[in-house]
Amino acid sequence: MATELKLVRVRAKGQVTLPADIRKRLGLKKGDYVAVEESPEEVLITSRAMAEIRALDNIGHALKAKGLSLEDMIESGREIREELYREQYGHLDTKNS
Repeated sequence: MATELKLVRVRAKGQVTLPADIRKRLGLKKGDYVAVEESPEEVLITSRAMAEIRALDNIGHALKAKGLSLEDMIESGREIREELYREQYGHLDTKNS
């Protein structure tokens, strides 16, 4: 996708206004958060939703590199919760508590 260069002014407190067409395309509204990433040459502004998706992708890649799957993590979490429940209540009857 070709991008069009848009110049915006940096205000006194470092604020910039994102052009309306960009806000609309990214689904940004007043009060929304955006992620700001800095590199030596540029600053990347990303919608919060996209930043969260990228973070989850990075976690998935890290797990895969360690030989773990999402299912492994879910099962591990289940086992940890069961052990904590046993420690707290002395049994595992989670349906009647």
